Amino acid sequence: MKLHIITCSTRPGRIGPYVAKWFSEVAVQHGKFEVVPVDLAEFNLPVYDEPEHPIRQQYQHAHTKNWAASVSAADAYVFVTPEYNFGPPPSLLNALNYVYKEWNYKPAGIVSYGGISGGLRSAQILKQTLTTLKIMPMMEAVAIQNVSTLISEHKQFMPSEHHTSSAVTMLNELYKWAQALKTLR
Repeated sequence: MKLHIITCSTRPGRIGPYVAKWFSEVAVQHGKFEVVPVDLAEFNLPVYDEPEHPIRQQYQHAHTKNWAASVSAADAYVFVTPEYNFGPPPSLLNALNYVYKEWNYKPAGIVSYGGISGGLRSAQILKQTLTTLKIMPMMEAVAIQNVSTLISEHKQFMPSEHHTSSAVTMLNELYKWAQALKTLR
């Protein structure tokens, strides 16, 4: 099973890559997935610019074709996402909207981060969008409160034990759902 761990923030100075690196290490140790880090910033997706509806999969632009191939290759996803104004970042919502069938019948976990809420409002809104794309969001999640206080001077995320145990619990569920949903694809 191939797990794409998607770093969702694309802005300069972001801390998502530090959290995604930590989660990727946990997922590799978990041992049930082939872990593939995916950074939305590397795809450089403009605001949705395809002339056809994504359900038709008639993509005109190279950036869309590259993104569609990446999304299609995964059996499961983990979105490592901040909270911007109580919601997911525009880069993530834009990336989700670029394709449709490539997302269908796959499970997703969420690692959210932010201030005192730990990105929980962002995660809740994200789940509504995921279900519309026929993605099964996990109830289990990782919420990281006051994330900036957990980044070392060497730019490494310093998790608490509850972050790691939440990550393992989510990965266990994600694996079960990935196996079950594969039969629908």
